[in-house]
Amino acid sequence: MDQWQQWRRGQEGKLGYILLWLLGVPIPVLFVIFLLRGCS
Repeated sequence: MDQWQQWRRGQEGKLGYILLWLLGVPIPVLFVIFLLRGCS
């Protein structure tokens, strides 16, 4: 069950980035946010 939760957590993060991109946030800004979060 723990592995399932880790996978789901990773998917939620990806969905958040896609949502921000759809709202008009430029990709370089999303990349900087990704780097600042520690690439996790």
